[in-house]
Amino acid sequence: MFARIRRLLSQFFSKSRKINNEPLNKVSLIVVIIIDIFILINVFTGLDDISRWYISPTEAYPCYSEWQNYRIKTSKDKDYEIIKLSLPYTTNNQLSFQQNYQQAEVGHLGKVSTTCLQYADYKDKINNPEKQQIIRTIDQRQAKINTLEQANSTIKSQYDSTLLEKIAGQGREQSINQVSAEKAKQTLEQNNRQISTLKQEISTLKNELLAKPESISFIAFLKNDNQFREVDKGYQQASFWYPSIQLAFQSLFLLPLIIIALSVHKFAQRRGYGLISLISWHLLVIFFIPLIVKIFEFLQIGVIFKFLFEMISALFGGLLFLINYVYILLIPIIGFGIIQFFQKVVFNTKVQAANRVQKSHCVNCAKKIQHLDTYCPHCGYYQYIECQNCHNLTYKHLSYCKHCGTSQDLSNL
Repeated sequence: MFARIRRLLSQFFSKSRKINNEPLNKVSLIVVIIIDIFILINVFTGLDDISRWYISPTEAYPCYSEWQNYRIKTSKDKDYEIIKLSLPYTTNNQLSFQQNYQQAEVGHLGKVSTTCLQYADYKDKINNPEKQQIIRTIDQRQAKINTLEQANSTIKSQYDSTLLEKIAGQGREQSINQVSAEKAKQTLEQNNRQISTLKQEISTLKNELLAKPESISFIAFLKNDNQFREVDKGYQQASFWYPSIQLAFQSLFLLPLIIIALSVHKFAQRRGYGLISLISWHLLVIFFIPLIVKIFEFLQIGVIFKFLFEMISALFGGLLFLINYVYILLIPIIGFGIIQFFQKVVFNTKVQAANRVQKSHCVNCAKKIQHLDTYCPHCGYYQYIECQNCHNLTYKHLSYCKHCGTSQDLSNL
């Protein structure tokens, strides 16, 4: 097994740095490596672009996050806060919420949720200059409250030390504070009255804003459980399938490149075009690298491990690091299974040998040889085995003798 792996690696590196079995010079090797790096960067760039071709779950359901946050909040002002998000200070050169949501469809596959577009329509109906002015007024009142509270905090810190000075009998002219205790108390009371008045004004403005027909309709829509469940279900399904869709598009991007590179490589090998064969081989390897990387990324977050991740989360709670042990165990097992499948089924020695014999190729390295060659001049492999029945030489790895038709025992090969 290890000898076979070493032989495959040796063949791989030999094909990567030789032209017609002659080693590349250093300059040519550097040029090839630079080309490889440039193409690899562009391949990954293309993969990133095509992976975002299909609309993402957050773009397909742009209202989901905001809506979910509203539903899980318990603060008494949550209705006002969600309305405020619909009221930017200015509408100059600004798209409506619905137009902004629909922008995600431009140049992408997939559609934005109709429920989210309805959600955006409610927000657009709320958004008008009258309500924007109410929000600005509330913010101005709140800014004044913050200023007064900060002033109160400063006065209180000075008030305490002023009282100590007074108790100690220290004269006013010797005090380090700007105001006397009596003046400080008077200012605090005045500021508190202003704060109370401003808070009452803010409360009135908020109630006025929430009492608008557009606001009432929007809040009623937000509290509709059926509407939210529809969005939630759609978002969860989109999130579940999105990695698989990305992998499908990335494969669609890579497979034509792999097929073209493989076809050119085989053609160049048959015609003996050494440089073209070398470059096409490098391209083939470069195109396979991102495909393998994306497949393993998919195995980490895609549908295959979704159920497993949820099961481990339910069983072990916060011990989610255990999922890494599962990946470490399962990824090699899956890789081993894939290798065995290709070795035993796709690249079965007997099937390959039959095709190679028909084309007068070496049954080991698949290079062209003469019909009567006993040993391959390319790899030195012995092509024949003695028939157990008639003792004539017949081809290795084939099920029957070419002279007497007796079934051959291939288990010893």
